[in-house]
Amino acid sequence: MYAIIKNGGKQYKVEEGDILLLDKMSLEAKSIIEIKEVLAVNAGELKFGTPYLDGAVVTAEVINEGRDKKVITFKKRRRKDSKVKRGFRRDFTRVRITKISA
Repeated sequence: MYAIIKNGGKQYKVEEGDILLLDKMSLEAKSIIEIKEVLAVNAGELKFGTPYLDGAVVTAEVINEGRDKKVITFKKRRRKDSKVKRGFRRDFTRVRITKISA
């Protein structure tokens, strides 16, 4: 059984026991969250929502929060003396999917 959920403008295919890095939610560790933006569920038969399935909930437990590795973007235009260097670190909430109910 798997579900397709939406969080932070991104879509994730999840099964029970999966560990995800979602956008930061400022929650304590071991707290339970319910994700109600379920786009599809496959329990032997695939069901789609328009856009979300009514009554479908994915339950997850927060493991911790943290920051990803730094991603460096560097642009250089040759012979123009033009350089731009930027860094970005994404804040995330690590969750474990505990239950999918359709």
